Amino acid sequence: MTGQRSDARRNYQRILAAAEAEVAAHGAEASQERIARTAGVGSATVRRHFPTRRALLEAVFQERIEGLCERAHRLNATENGRTALLEWLHALVLYAVSARGFANTLSYEPSTEEPSPHSCGSRIAAAGTPLLQRAIRDKAVAPHVTFHDLLTLAVGIALATEHHKAPEAQADRLFRLTVEGLSPQHRTTKPSEN
Repeated sequence: MTGQRSDARRNYQRILAAAEAEVAAHGAEASQERIARTAGVGSATVRRHFPTRRALLEAVFQERIEGLCERAHRLNATENGRTALLEWLHALVLYAVSARGFANTLSYEPSTEEPSPHSCGSRIAAAGTPLLQRAIRDKAVAPHVTFHDLLTLAVGIALATEHHKAPEAQADRLFRLTVEGLSPQHRTTKPSEN
């Protein structure tokens, strides 16, 4: 944006501020037309700055993504790989529940094309994958678990609980259930064996 004219930079900032308010109120279904009206620009100007809904959502969540990435890097320096991974995933789930639209931003199926290294999902994966790899090396997580598996679980929990009366409490409960498993003994049995 450094080469943009000052009015284009101002438009970008107004659109982003309007988008943040609209996404906070309506989540991923935020109206681009309402964003344009609130920002005092035309719909074409919004689309010029944010050609897709996903690009708009990623811009809205930019700072929060950076915070999650920084937290992953800090946790990767701690002693216990399992604890670090679970603490970060828990923070991701709770953040996705508290920030309407964020889970939708992460819920896109990975494309067959090489993803942009600056996309929300790519940045989250780059930050979280070393935590998972470390937990796998520590034998705290099964070797077949992928980062996409963990992200899908986190997004699923967030989307499933966003309309509850107490979404964070319900998300926390489901996250803990996921981590602990269904069996109090943590043994794997087939239903016919019970």
